Amino acid sequence: MKALMLAADGFEDSELLYPYYRLREEGIEVDIAAPAKASIMGKHGYTVEANMAFLDANPEEYDLLVLPGGKAPETVRLDKMAVSLTQVLFNAERPVAAICHGAQTLISAGVMRDRRATCWPGIRDDLKAAGADYVDEEVVVDENLITSRCPNDLPAFCREIFRVLKGKS
Repeated sequence: MKALMLAADGFEDSELLYPYYRLREEGIEVDIAAPAKASIMGKHGYTVEANMAFLDANPEEYDLLVLPGGKAPETVRLDKMAVSLTQVLFNAERPVAAICHGAQTLISAGVMRDRRATCWPGIRDDLKAAGADYVDEEVVVDENLITSRCPNDLPAFCREIFRVLKGKS
């Protein structure tokens, strides 16, 4: 099993690192893609190595997409390849998990209409404007879509990622 995380400078450190290590702990290979294959820095100073650029990611290889929050989604959502990767994986009904501002990439990908989801409160109006049914809960699962609000929700977020993955295997 293989997961893809889309990130850029300014990612929320815990929202990338917590799922990254939980996925690896369960034996899932994880690639981190960014605008370029390079080191990226989180909001709180942690750095991770993006082992590939968005352009080099092949959606056919992935069973799961994870979209961490922070300020990074502002960069991710403006990259045509990142948006395309999101659309392809979402429309292939692969599990797509977004936390906090990660939903911004889903909004730009145009996949939120008639989907039930949550996000950081500061972008809830954007989620609603994209046609989603916004709910304020720690984690929301709507078919292949898994969403959470903030770092405090990470245990529930990861629990549901694994529950959905188990159902897909």
